Amino acid sequence: MKFLDDLFEMNGGYVLDFSDNSMARFFAEELNVDIYDDTYREHGTSKAKRLRCYLNKVDLPTSVKTLQTLWDYREGIRKHREREEWVPNAEGRFFSLLNRMQGKPDAAPAGEPPKAAFDLPKILALKQRLIDLSSMEPHPRGYAFEVWLRDAFNFYGLEAREPFRNKGEQIDGSFVLQGEIYLLEAKWESAKTSAADLHAFQGKLEQKAAWARGLFVSNSGFTEDGLTAFGRGKRVVCMDGLDLFDALDRELPLNLAIDRKVRRAAETGLPFERIRDLFSR
Repeated sequence: MKFLDDLFEMNGGYVLDFSDNSMARFFAEELNVDIYDDTYREHGTSKAKRLRCYLNKVDLPTSVKTLQTLWDYREGIRKHREREEWVPNAEGRFFSLLNRMQGKPDAAPAGEPPKAAFDLPKILALKQRLIDLSSMEPHPRGYAFEVWLRDAFNFYGLEAREPFRNKGEQIDGSFVLQGEIYLLEAKWESAKTSAADLHAFQGKLEQKAAWARGLFVSNSGFTEDGLTAFGRGKRVVCMDGLDLFDALDRELPLNLAIDRKVRRAAETGLPFERIRDLFSR
């Protein structure tokens, strides 16, 4: 709640830039909720106290929807007013909180203390492991990179599977995002990935079920010519090492980061856009 107080500027009893009337109208129009009902005044009558009471009383899906709607409004007015972000890593921390509220990546067993919303030690450990890979020899590093990706994906609830081999081909693993199955191609080489490797992975996908999609992770990145030659409208989304580091550094859940890439690819047809360009500071 302290994080939400900072995020929505509730420390003085206010909520963002809402007046009493505009807050009532916002909740009525966006959420079909009477926020000024007496039910939500148990702890006081200020806008902030009403919102805290409301969030503690409503069911979990309603609470998540409310926070998402407030976040969208917050970001809309912040960008319109060209205001700098005032909460460190706000976006990543906010979506990590929503993940935890919805049981992603995992929920605490009954009878145990609840898990922290922001598991910074594990995030920092993943980031350090990624940095440490750069000092390894090429052959063991490739395998270690696959293991790192599996562990990182599982940390964010993506149900990663080990690499597997079909006749004549190697698949570096798979994971599940928003109910869709993605095959994984992972490379850690000194040279950037070219169009030939992208086309080869696309060819593997075309031999699978029509709904299979692919994520190509190249730590060194992709050549501009290669991305241009690969073209638009493919079933492959691309991610590089800088994307991975940015996501961890800004505490962005990887499931959210990949989902944002997938959405942008669906909108533009382009397989690659950087995480730092998809998320605001």
